[in-house]
Amino acid sequence: MREVVFDTETTGLRPDDGHRLVEIGCIEMIDRIETGNSFHCYFNPDRDMPPEAEEIHGLSAHFLSDKPRFAEQAAALLDFLGDAPLVAHNASFDFRFLNAELGACGLEPVSMTRMVDTVALARAKFPGSPVSLDALCARFGVDRSHRVKHGALLDAELLTQVYIELTGGRQIGLSLAGEGEDGPADGAGQHAALLQSVGNRPVRPPRPHRPSAEELERHRRYLDGFNQPLWLKSRVRALDGSY
Repeated sequence: MREVVFDTETTGLRPDDGHRLVEIGCIEMIDRIETGNSFHCYFNPDRDMPPEAEEIHGLSAHFLSDKPRFAEQAAALLDFLGDAPLVAHNASFDFRFLNAELGACGLEPVSMTRMVDTVALARAKFPGSPVSLDALCARFGVDRSHRVKHGALLDAELLTQVYIELTGGRQIGLSLAGEGEDGPADGAGQHAALLQSVGNRPVRPPRPHRPSAEELERHRRYLDGFNQPLWLKSRVRALDGSY
């Protein structure tokens, strides 16, 4: 199954207040494995950058002034997104800005039924625990040492690792048998490698499980030491038909 993990950076919190999308980063996954395909773009918002927003992502109005407008990249973005489920952290925020920009271009909004919110997944899995991206990276051991400021593509890459862990992990042990110099093999290759590894195991001689004559004699003497054991009474009653 194809999925796209994405993140956005904006000039503020609400598109209804005139705030704009200024960066988007998308990572493609198929069957929970990154394909290496990504989409990343900065956008000129045609407005100022509030200092509090710039403090978060480091994108200044001057830096964005020569970048394309969203409308110029909308077709390429929609082509990359396709009809895949869209995974985001606090996804309603990202969907709101994405759909506001699409609407301003006269394009159809992305259906909210495609939304996969990792905040909701994390709250269900770890109720009462912090669910920020930083907190989840720390929980799952995802390296975020290179994350100085928020960045859409970097955060999408981190979120991809978190999403994989939230939905069951990579099950790394199952893939090692099929890995070679060129990376993990496909399912058939892994199966063949596993069979080969089984076939190369040393054959051990069968271990005897029957008791020896000495062990049987010791067991008989042990039983003889019981005074009127119940199993002998049951045997006598069965033989004389008393029950």
